[in-house]
Amino acid sequence: MATVLVTAPPPELSTATRHHHHHRIFNILTQSTTVSIPHLKQIHAQILRTGPAIHHSPETVFLYSRLMHFSSLQDLMYTLQLFNQIPFPNTFIYNTLIRAYAHSKDHKKQAFLLFQELLKQESLLPDKHTFPFVLKACAYLFALSEGKQTHAHVLKHGFGSDVYVNNSLIHFYASCGHSEIARKVFDKMPERSLVSWNVIIDALVQMGEFDDALRMFVEMKPSFEPDGYTVQSVIDACAGLGALSLEFFDRDVLQMWVVENCSTGFSGMSRRDVNWWNAMILGLAVHGEAERVFKHFDQMINEEKIPPNSITFVGVLSACNHRGLVEEGRRYFDIMVNEYKIEPVLQHYGCLIDLMARNGQINEALDIVSRMPMKPDDVIWRSLLDASCRQSEFLDLSEKMARQIMAGEGRASSGDYVLLSRVYASANRWKEVGLVRKLMTDKGVSKEPGCSSVEINGIVHEFFAGDTTHPQTKEIYQFLDVIEERLKLAGFLQDFSQAPLVDEADDGKGQSLKLHSERLAIAFGLLNSKPGAPIRVFKNLRICKDCHNFTKFISKVFSVEIVMRDRLRFHCFRNGSCSCMDFW
Repeated sequence: MATVLVTAPPPELSTATRHHHHHRIFNILTQSTTVSIPHLKQIHAQILRTGPAIHHSPETVFLYSRLMHFSSLQDLMYTLQLFNQIPFPNTFIYNTLIRAYAHSKDHKKQAFLLFQELLKQESLLPDKHTFPFVLKACAYLFALSEGKQTHAHVLKHGFGSDVYVNNSLIHFYASCGHSEIARKVFDKMPERSLVSWNVIIDALVQMGEFDDALRMFVEMKPSFEPDGYTVQSVIDACAGLGALSLEFFDRDVLQMWVVENCSTGFSGMSRRDVNWWNAMILGLAVHGEAERVFKHFDQMINEEKIPPNSITFVGVLSACNHRGLVEEGRRYFDIMVNEYKIEPVLQHYGCLIDLMARNGQINEALDIVSRMPMKPDDVIWRSLLDASCRQSEFLDLSEKMARQIMAGEGRASSGDYVLLSRVYASANRWKEVGLVRKLMTDKGVSKEPGCSSVEINGIVHEFFAGDTTHPQTKEIYQFLDVIEERLKLAGFLQDFSQAPLVDEADDGKGQSLKLHSERLAIAFGLLNSKPGAPIRVFKNLRICKDCHNFTKFISKVFSVEIVMRDRLRFHCFRNGSCSCMDFW
């Protein structure tokens, strides 16, 4: 806005002239989109100099409200000063200061206190703009009690059906961790906007309720066209869930829009800042879509000229890690440091170290650890231990890394002890395996049982390793024998490297592998699914090598697609191969 100087009227001017002067100020404040604080203070001074004759008039109160409108997001203390000079502030003026408090860094609590003051005014009532400002502050402060009081006043004053107010209520309850109340508010809304759907979908994603978020997306699709906010939430949900589509979703809608044509939906967004690109890159990375990650990264920096940030490179390096692309990982790490001057954090180092270690470059990975400017955390030590336990020549190193984890600040998990046991078992040092197990018992550490779930006809069936509690247990184990025979004829050979760590013959180890939870879930799925229908399995632990190979063979021999999400990543088995390309 061009600088506009308003000269003070001489004291002898008539009331009419003063009104004319106010009219000029009114034009400045209504025709401008923004006014700086120095200019606001100059205009404020002119209003004060017009004298007491019209200082308390509705016209002057309106001018003050316009001053507060421009100052509220620039200078909170000046806004408060203006507010205190108005003898009879109206609801709009209260709302303006409430909004200023809600957007402030350190004074959000005052938003609710001022709201209470407004309620005490006999001649004033809150309106539909009041409640969203108050609820925004309550959401930031996790002030559940104050937010519920505000909700009560929403209903009392007849705004229970207002779309704008209900959207704020959904956001508030979700921010406070009460997604079930947020859902109730949403379900009771007589009318919804696209924002309403975006708020509830994002709320469910933030609460980790990814499957419900995607259900909501499918339900929304016939009524509203997704926008950029919808895109980000759905990508985040898919990344969190780790599945392309699920049996209970509208597969055509979800798979086409989110996965197969994810880039098409993304390119239709009206605004794409670095956060949108990061959401896309991270979503693709968790599915191992490295080539598409690289393509989007290039488009982001070369075509749209958007500089990547630290999070962008977490996504790119994760994509390299999921695919075992060592050289690409090194190259992007160097680009991050040398071209974009981004200082690596633990997540960047962790991706690169894990990538190199799992590709057998353990010494090179250790060299990076030694040159890191910060202390490695337990995640990095676990990556190195996991990689080294597969190679017997690193036995001494594995022992040292295991001790690092167990002496660390965090409590060693059962998986850490199992990794160390595997190191000893691979070297046939069964005495040490027994000592590790005794140590686990002494410390009260129990091995997390393997658990897999599969959904058939809307019902989730859960299986633990060696489970015999399912009503179809007899049929499942009989069918597993049939599967095993057909796979052997197709050339399947068992891999005992990750079998239970006991000194026994391969027959015993093979029987133990047969009891893994994902095999039970897959067998049950094959028995109960329609021919050609994909089988979706969720597993709480990382899938072992033998079960991974077993599932690849099943996908080919039985001509079935099997989608599995283990602790690490997403796997899609089709025609004898896996989307992870045997690197997980």
